[in-house]
Amino acid sequence: MNKTGGKPQKKWALLLIAGLSWSLCAQTAVKKDALQLYRERQYDAAITICEQEIKADPSNMDAYSVLIWSLLRQKRYLQAKERGLQARKENAYDIRIIEALGEAEYYLGKNDSALSYFQRYVSSARESDGDYVLSYYYMGEIYIKQSKFQHADIALTTAVKNRPDRADYWTRLGYAREMCKEYASAIEAYDKALALNANQSDAKSGKERCQKHL
Repeated sequence: MNKTGGKPQKKWALLLIAGLSWSLCAQTAVKKDALQLYRERQYDAAITICEQEIKADPSNMDAYSVLIWSLLRQKRYLQAKERGLQARKENAYDIRIIEALGEAEYYLGKNDSALSYFQRYVSSARESDGDYVLSYYYMGEIYIKQSKFQHADIALTTAVKNRPDRADYWTRLGYAREMCKEYASAIEAYDKALALNANQSDAKSGKERCQKHL
């Protein structure tokens, strides 16, 4: 009885293990597909896959991240914010969601809220993280809007330190310094921008303004 009854049980056990293995592989493939679609700018397709993943597992922060990034790229900022807040109910500490919420709030004109999210993000992120520099750029822009030009100088200096190839970052740093009446250092920043892109009209006009004060 044990020998004849054991074979079917063993067969079903092997089938169950195989089924679980296939399921895990399928889930991994879906995650990769969603991220790949996002990288290929196929945002609608990425969103569809992520929504399916979240429905199957509401705690799937990878799916939430790709979903919100896709919504941001489509400029669907309010939806990105709403989904970001839902994601934080599952995990309040995922820095990918925190940064994405900062972007959503920034484009919705909620500067204080956006700044708070970016500050939380950079306090936990590493310099090698993809959105680390971008967060400092956004913080600099917010400080400029708030006329906190010294704060903007600090934030944008951090941005250009990590991305010295961005002419637009150097231009905004020059403007922040110009507003602080630090005309010589503003010209240095404007010159950096013009060296990278000679057609930066804001850098050209900013440099001309500063030169009149020297």
